[in-house]
Amino acid sequence: MSFNKLKVLFDDLQDEINDCQSDVTKFVEGNNSAGTRVRKAMQSVKTLAQQVRIEVQDQKNNQF
Repeated sequence: MSFNKLKVLFDDLQDEINDCQSDVTKFVEGNNSAGTRVRKAMQSVKTLAQQVRIEVQDQKNNQF
């Protein structure tokens, strides 16, 4: 079960990054609203990355 949780979290992290790619491009081209969306997505990435770290540590601790 925990392996599935880690995989789901990591997939969500990758999806969040992939989903904001077009907004990064739009921001670079001068669309300031896209920058706001990128910052929001990066906050989600930060949260998901922390959840991945916690899950990896939990699984590691449960092995020993």
